[in-house]
Amino acid sequence: MPDSPTHLLRAVLLLLGALVLFVLLDATSKYLGRNYPVPMLVWTRYVVHFLLMVVFLAPSMRLRLVNTRRPTRQVVRSLCLLGTTFCAMAALSRMPLAETTAIVFAAPLIVTLLARPVLGERIGALRWVAVTVGFVGVLLIARPGSGLVAEGIAFALGGAVSYAIYQILTRQLSPTENPVTMLFYTALIGSAGMSLALPWIWGGPMPGLVDGLLFLSMGVYGGLGHFLLIRAFRDAPASVLSPILYVQLVWATLFGWLVFDHVPDGAALGGILTIAVAGAIIALDSRRLRPAVEPG
Repeated sequence: MPDSPTHLLRAVLLLLGALVLFVLLDATSKYLGRNYPVPMLVWTRYVVHFLLMVVFLAPSMRLRLVNTRRPTRQVVRSLCLLGTTFCAMAALSRMPLAETTAIVFAAPLIVTLLARPVLGERIGALRWVAVTVGFVGVLLIARPGSGLVAEGIAFALGGAVSYAIYQILTRQLSPTENPVTMLFYTALIGSAGMSLALPWIWGGPMPGLVDGLLFLSMGVYGGLGHFLLIRAFRDAPASVLSPILYVQLVWATLFGWLVFDHVPDGAALGGILTIAVAGAIIALDSRRLRPAVEPG
């Protein structure tokens, strides 16, 4: 893997761009979630993503786009990401952007708890401390009196658990699977699953021109964001880039203020920072215990 300063700088810039797109996706879904059912948002996000991949990648990759040695795990992994998307959007429709993003970003803490029994990884004392500190951060955000609704917290935690399982399956598949194929399966399974459920989930007002464009933009943000993510991890090791993923919490806080005029209180900001630090410690500590793998 190239590791020259030019490649590293390009990888960091690509990753930062991807994180902005992911926050734009979350902010758009939060905005639309005030007037439209969450399942409609999830369906649109995956269908547009799927169509973009078919149009731009299918002509050149053809069957390589779907060839996989482990189709069952690909499907389960894709369903986990679908569950993450649904839970995150449901939480965003009930809670502020920054707090929701931070709770979902507790997923690496859950991965660490599952790493030994599921992945057979040795967990050192530093990572156990990071997990403990990280969950303290979650409690600071979701504490009584925080003003957050219990249903929103439950959805955010559900998204974190689903995202943790998704990350574990990504680690298991990455050594043998093409990352673009992994990305395509998430779009395929997500759009197929939500389309099958469409007769039961469709409802609410029909979007006008502006809202319709916002609906379409979610698929663009998701698809392009994941594409930039893959390109970033091709130019630099995951051990270098993984801690930077927590910059998304900064973007989420900034967009929450600019778009929704919400600034987390002192305790919530402390919780967000605590989760970011704990996750970065886990990412840095993991680099010396296992080879880095690319996220899906």
